[in-house]
Amino acid sequence: MSTTPVNIDLRLDPYTALHRSGFDQALSFAAYVATANEAQQVRWNTQYAAGALTDAQRELLGGFTRRMSVLSVSGIWCGDCMRDGAILQRLAEAAPAIELRFLDREVFPELRDHLRVTGGRRVPATLLLDEDFQFVDRLGDRSLATYRRMAHARLGDSCPTGIAAPAADEIAAVTAEMLDRLERAQLLLRLAPHLRERHGD
Repeated sequence: MSTTPVNIDLRLDPYTALHRSGFDQALSFAAYVATANEAQQVRWNTQYAAGALTDAQRELLGGFTRRMSVLSVSGIWCGDCMRDGAILQRLAEAAPAIELRFLDREVFPELRDHLRVTGGRRVPATLLLDEDFQFVDRLGDRSLATYRRMAHARLGDSCPTGIAAPAADEIAAVTAEMLDRLERAQLLLRLAPHLRERHGD
């Protein structure tokens, strides 16, 4: 392995400052849900109560050591945001290395517009960031499991992708999918040369 010091110029990523500013303005899960009206709060809390992690999932998340900032640009009214936000909260609770925050998309228009998908301001748009707020990965606006369910319902046999029927338990499928992405990001960060040099591991 090379012993040459690795220096990363954070100015090379023009969006680092944007990510950091959004994260600084964002709220914890409880504080974000508290901004909702009473009916919305019931829906958010119902989604949270419906989620659960397996022992193996909790063990995996508890083993994360590299700090990750997770920023979910969301809409308090959005059903997809409720489901995915509650799942993210469950995952973050099991991973001390993850700091999760939620930002309403209308609070920071510059970040919201940066995260457009096919031109639309879709939510949730969740950024997985390293300890310097540099981009690692992105989740959303919907998981593959959710898109499979939607395609099965709306397109049926006419869907050209050859997808299978949706998973029987969509919440479990979305949870597993998100965990895979978080694990990938964690391993990417554990193996990043400049972070290994910084942390001596």
